[in-house]
Amino acid sequence: MCGIVGFLNKGAKGSADECRDILGAMVGALRHRGPDGEGLWVDESARAGLGHTRLAILDLSEAGAQPMESSCGRYVITFNGEIYNFREMRKKLEAGGRSFRGASDTETLLEAIAQEGIGKALGQANGMFAFALWDKKERTLTLARDRIGQKPLYYGWLGKTLVFASELKAIQKHPLFKANINDSIINSFIHYGYIPEPYSIWQGVYKLPAGTMAVIPFDDDKEEVTPQRYWSVGTDLTAQEKISEGGAKDKLKELLQRSVSESMVSDVPLGGFLSGGIDSSLIIALMQEQSAEKVHSFSIGFDDANYNEAHHAKAVAAHLGTEHTEFYVQPNDILDVIPNLSDIYDEPFADISQIPTYLMCKMARKDVTVCLSGDGGDELFGGYSRYDWAEHIGCLIKYTPYHLRAALCGMLEGLPSSWSRGKLQRLAYILKNKTPQQAYESLLSSWPFETPLWSEKHTNYLSAEWPQAEDFRKQMQIFDMDVYLPGDILTKIDRASMAHSLEVRVPLLDHRIIEFVMGLPAGIRNKPQKGLLRQVLYDYVPRDLIDRPKKGFDMPLDSWLRKDLRDWAGDLLDLKKLEDNGFANTATIQNTWQKHLSGKSDFHYPLWNILVLQSWLESQKAAR
Repeated sequence: MCGIVGFLNKGAKGSADECRDILGAMVGALRHRGPDGEGLWVDESARAGLGHTRLAILDLSEAGAQPMESSCGRYVITFNGEIYNFREMRKKLEAGGRSFRGASDTETLLEAIAQEGIGKALGQANGMFAFALWDKKERTLTLARDRIGQKPLYYGWLGKTLVFASELKAIQKHPLFKANINDSIINSFIHYGYIPEPYSIWQGVYKLPAGTMAVIPFDDDKEEVTPQRYWSVGTDLTAQEKISEGGAKDKLKELLQRSVSESMVSDVPLGGFLSGGIDSSLIIALMQEQSAEKVHSFSIGFDDANYNEAHHAKAVAAHLGTEHTEFYVQPNDILDVIPNLSDIYDEPFADISQIPTYLMCKMARKDVTVCLSGDGGDELFGGYSRYDWAEHIGCLIKYTPYHLRAALCGMLEGLPSSWSRGKLQRLAYILKNKTPQQAYESLLSSWPFETPLWSEKHTNYLSAEWPQAEDFRKQMQIFDMDVYLPGDILTKIDRASMAHSLEVRVPLLDHRIIEFVMGLPAGIRNKPQKGLLRQVLYDYVPRDLIDRPKKGFDMPLDSWLRKDLRDWAGDLLDLKKLEDNGFANTATIQNTWQKHLSGKSDFHYPLWNILVLQSWLESQKAAR
């Protein structure tokens, strides 16, 4: 796991030394991603440069250092991530006569590219990654990102110079960077709490979409990057129309065992996150099954019983026999992290579980360098309750004339103030949509009002078009894997972990598992409460430790905002600060804040989005 940076200079070139200085500054901004070493490479004409910070996981010797040149001398790569099946790929390459200097997965991928081309190499590679490859012969720069978007990659044109990096803070170190905020995306952030691909908070800087690659030739005058998709969850499926439920369970277990086994390959200490839920419990169980020693497991807890699952995790850990560590979060821990959020994420990011995730990574890094996580299970196995709600609402929208729904919405919006009014207003907001797909996007929004809060008109940037699928639930799942997973969940885990130089691997998002599960018949795939995944877990953990209502990885922010975090929040929601930072409807925000403080309504989700945005904007003002 590492940090990567670089540039392709189509404009007036500087000297090689000047380019190294720029690369050095960019690399310096990513030392938290790779504290074990740094490397720079600049071509002789100073037209291209690659930089790297190294978190040594596989092949800790200098043979694994980057940027790395292929044995034939044609290619140079800077790589972030892990190729889990690199040993299998290496055997094939060695059988074809390829020799290796070291034992890293990066060298394996690089030699596969040199022998078979980048397209075939990407098709064979199973892992999480983002990389940049310079082809000396063709004078092209290739950017690529893993299938589901586990590792980040930003890029942008600064004049005639293309720059790229694992995080925005590195791009901001380039002397040509101009900090112009992308106002058109702000309202989408207020609604959804993250900035979806391919956009970023800065004008002209983009995220390379998951499952794509882009080839940028030096020898043309075009200042453009055109990502080409090499994999898509909606089309790359393994059809399993005739499989039985028992057969599906056995095949899934086999795939999971293989994925976890490959994810456990490491030359440094390794552990896993354990919430006590289905996904993380199964990952830890499979890890312990394949380990001769006690697996180190980690969990986070809260004193508020409504949010605490640490005791469930502890019981699962005791049953599996892991070496378990837990940490109970207090309001002061939250206050200590909040000032760092803008630096950790670079752009506004408001998933409420970002702070407990950060604290769990901090705890784990004291004992291990790599952790496995159960992320992705809700999307892949339909674990979100919102899928059920959306199906019901979708039927209502599909079969109820719009004028009747409009009348119902008017009644809901006109109800007197009460504890339930906020939920009913949200329902009215959702029912006004014309299609089930639009309703689902509204259901994802945490801001339940139609009035734009930013100066720009609200535009929904979540999707250009919805994926095709045989049923609405599968559509929602593919949509979430295309949009929500890379934009929210995987961004959260990458930044929270890399802030502590911790690598986190996500075995459930092995593309072979995704293709198998999404290719199952609806009757098996849509079994309620992750039925198929539960059947595998029951082979390892008793039902009474698992069968309980689902809780998200949340924290008691609703009560903390009224008490321990009240002063901090109240300062950011000051009328003048809101107006100075560009908010267009400050009255709505302050009214929402007062309703939350009264205890009659719970608006901690939408308020957190506003607070994170305000905190980020204030940090930008302070940095000027």
